[in-house]
Amino acid sequence: MAEKPHMNLIIIGHVDNGKSTTVGRLLYATGVLTDRDMARYKELTAQYNRPTFEFAFVMDQLKEERERGITIDIMHKEFQTPKYYFTIIDAPGHRDFVKNMITGASQADAAVLVVATDEGIKPQTREHAILASVLGIKQMIVGINKIDKVNYEQAKFDALKKEVSDFLKTLGFKTDSMLFVPYSALYGDNVSTKSDKMAWYTGMTLLESLDSLTVPIKPTEKPLRLPVQDVFSISGFGTVPVGRVETGVLKVGETVIVMPSGVKAEVKSIEMHHQAMQKAEPGDNIGFNIKGIDRKDIKRGDVIGPTNNPPTVAEDFTAQVIVLKHPNVITKGYTPVFHIHTAQIACTFAELLEKKDPKTGATLEKNPETIKTGDIAIVKIKPTKPIALEKFSEFPQLGRFAIRDMGETIGAGVILDVTPRKQ
Repeated sequence: MAEKPHMNLIIIGHVDNGKSTTVGRLLYATGVLTDRDMARYKELTAQYNRPTFEFAFVMDQLKEERERGITIDIMHKEFQTPKYYFTIIDAPGHRDFVKNMITGASQADAAVLVVATDEGIKPQTREHAILASVLGIKQMIVGINKIDKVNYEQAKFDALKKEVSDFLKTLGFKTDSMLFVPYSALYGDNVSTKSDKMAWYTGMTLLESLDSLTVPIKPTEKPLRLPVQDVFSISGFGTVPVGRVETGVLKVGETVIVMPSGVKAEVKSIEMHHQAMQKAEPGDNIGFNIKGIDRKDIKRGDVIGPTNNPPTVAEDFTAQVIVLKHPNVITKGYTPVFHIHTAQIACTFAELLEKKDPKTGATLEKNPETIKTGDIAIVKIKPTKPIALEKFSEFPQLGRFAIRDMGETIGAGVILDVTPRKQ
């Protein structure tokens, strides 16, 4: 049986609008959670005095276990539709969400924006949608949840659909082709089966809408870019970096270059899920043995590429940044930590070039003195030490970042242009 195409799906939206329940319901509808699992969760929810919460409880159990550092069977986060194989990137709270979305392997191919019919657009709904747009997520389904709270009324759905659609248009989403699906995560109406309570709705169920998404084409034609997540020294094997191929193809026997150090090394073997392979393609999480390199010359955050087209090392870069939350104003010289692919590095706001209107994208002000929460700005950024990164337009996976300070995600952005370091 041929493997189904894989997609990373992120479920976004305001904290109480039913994201966890939606995920739990999808896992149940696709058979990942069995009736037996549900019976067990029902008992637990009764103990905790939270009846009807069993679907959300499934996800919270995982979160709870995660916080206690127990490893969880990842199966809980993966499900299959007739067409695709999905991995859900869970977006619990705001902080985890941004970190998950921008760093490491969590590159979302599509998003489901959950909005509750009885509550409408909330601050986090806006924040998550803005983030999705800044980070270049093009495909989005809008799940209009809790339709049971408004007695399955079409007028309420239509009104909210218009409101959400108008808002998403301001962010540059093409809403004419976007699916808006009314459903009840709690009761299961229109999640995987049509509901007799909404005869007025003739569109797809939530599950069917996921199969209307299109799989991004693997960027195998592009030059190799492989950000290093970890490096191991294995006796008898030597140096084994681990990471995910973002673009291009890595082949056994080829010589690659590690940036920013510029050290060259030969790929001796590649392994994925304990299986040896001759080549690795975009999306593959691999470990690979390289020869001719000292353990100290390669670390997390480095990027591996071909010797004839090495990853770009930045002297500085121009970026579009959105300030999500900052207690004060940001001025020139501010130096928070940037999370770019697998790298974490302090970078300085060298120049504030312009401030943009979040609604229209038009320039509001050239060379502003300060930027603050809610602003979208074009800025020049100077890394405090060498880092390999790329323009978002050429290598989106290496051209987006989160900005963190004081234990919070204070912003996110994309790299528009890079001044390469002089060799």
